[in-house]
Amino acid sequence: MKNIGLTFLFILFISSITFAQERFKDAIFNDISVETFTYADTLQLDFYNAEKNITANRPLLILVHGGGFSSGKRDNPLEKEFCVAMAKKGYAVASMSYHLTRKGASFGCDYNSEGKKETFNAVTKDILDATSFLIQQSNKLKFNSKQIVLVGSSAGAEAVLNTVYMPNASNIKYAGVVSFAGALVSIEHITKQRAIPTVLFHGVKDNLVPYYIAPHHYCKPNQPGFLTLFGSKAIADKLESLNKPYLLATDPEGNHDWANLAYQYTNEIAKFIASTVVEKENISTKMNVSK
Repeated sequence: MKNIGLTFLFILFISSITFAQERFKDAIFNDISVETFTYADTLQLDFYNAEKNITANRPLLILVHGGGFSSGKRDNPLEKEFCVAMAKKGYAVASMSYHLTRKGASFGCDYNSEGKKETFNAVTKDILDATSFLIQQSNKLKFNSKQIVLVGSSAGAEAVLNTVYMPNASNIKYAGVVSFAGALVSIEHITKQRAIPTVLFHGVKDNLVPYYIAPHHYCKPNQPGFLTLFGSKAIADKLESLNKPYLLATDPEGNHDWANLAYQYTNEIAKFIASTVVEKENISTKMNVSK
């Protein structure tokens, strides 16, 4: 009887731990599969899926890698680790390739500002194409097409912010956006109607993409690449003024390394998405982070 009682208590203990874990916030799945699709001409995406998590109610995260629009891959180690970690929490996750329009070319102060805007828009087109493809496959892939969240790092962060907050011809409505060291060319289009839950990681001393408001790469006014950008702090301030949900994670001493460092904050990102996108809570949070 004593052994039976101990066994029963142990089962209750294990059950209580399992029950305390929350889908979309905690890692509750183990076996993650990856399937590759071609979504447009030669462009591909990898779809990460927890094999025991087949439900059409889960949000979809679409990851857009960084690399200055000239390099980077959808399946670099950091990107893969992030996708697996988020899939283990119950999300459907896709990591996409896009046209590297600046491959072998500059994206700095010697590249004209209009060309930079065209580059943002070119990647936005690829993001919209990938999203449309995935929505068409949503019944097969099992995710909620009304809860699609874009995630981007560096160039990818600029691209996802451009996609959700700048005008384009698409009628796709995203449910949230996550930016690692990204910025916008304007914040005037962030309105009460268009604002969505937004996660922003950034280092204050980023010398490529400004944390607040400054020229891209800190180019001088007389250089072709002079383009004023509105970074994470400016975006968060605008969302604050509209009483819309956001998470601003700031490293007071950090630089552009946060384009990569932010990948490790899967718990904070997952909890924010679960609270604001899934549970529809209006949460605004500021936190300091460090290397």
